[in-house]
Amino acid sequence: MATKAELISAVAEAADADKKTTEAVLAAFFDHTAESVKDGEKVAWPGFGTFSMGERAPRTGRNPQTGETIKIGKSRSIKLSTSAPMKEWLLGKSKKR
Repeated sequence: MATKAELISAVAEAADADKKTTEAVLAAFFDHTAESVKDGEKVAWPGFGTFSMGERAPRTGRNPQTGETIKIGKSRSIKLSTSAPMKEWLLGKSKKR
């Protein structure tokens, strides 16, 4: 797993940009994506995937320490649906990314 610093360094090097600017751009991207998804919009990056809102229904679970049944409320999260070209690349069916 890459740390934030490692991600910023790798992206800055790949883009031939300084780390401060790279960090600002990545932060703006993630902030915009989160706000857009929160507002019910989808954010697509062709060739990579689409970010959207995922919802989990309420359910029952179990406390692992006591075995007691507990109620888990509904929740929301950001999900990523990968694009077909990305899936092919991840599966080794295409060489270029």
